[in-house]
Formats: sequence, C-alpha cells, structure tokens
Amino acid sequence: MKNATLLKTGATGTCVTAICCFTPVLVIAVGAVGLSAIVGYLDYVLFPALAVFVGITAYALIIRRRGRDRA
Repeated sequence: MKNATLLKTGATGTCVTAICCFTPVLVIAVGAVGLSAIVGYLDYVLFPALAVFVGITAYALIIRRRGRDRA
C-alpha cells in the first residue's frame, strides 16, 4: 500500500473512531435505530479500533520520515 494511502486511511479512521468514542454520536445513532442494548458493548470495539488506527497513522508517519532521511 502506498504511504499516502496508508496515512489517509489511518488519519480518517482515527478521526471517525475518536468522534464515535468521545461524543455521543454513535450512542444517539444506535438508539435511534432501536439497538440501544448494544451501547454497553461499544467500548469493546471502539477502543481497540482507535488503537489500531493510531498505530496505522504512526506507522505511516515513521515510513514517511525514514524516506526523507534516506533521500
């Protein structure tokens, strides 16, 4: 995967997951659909997803920095 694509994917995923983790956007959306019983389990999915996307972003930034150092 290209570094620019990797960085965009990581940054977008981090932003979307952070919005869903730290604001009630997802809770309101899930409650509006009628699936409010799963609200208690959202943290089990969102926090690992946030960690994965932050890791992808960090990896892409490290790759970008190493590319500049070698050139």
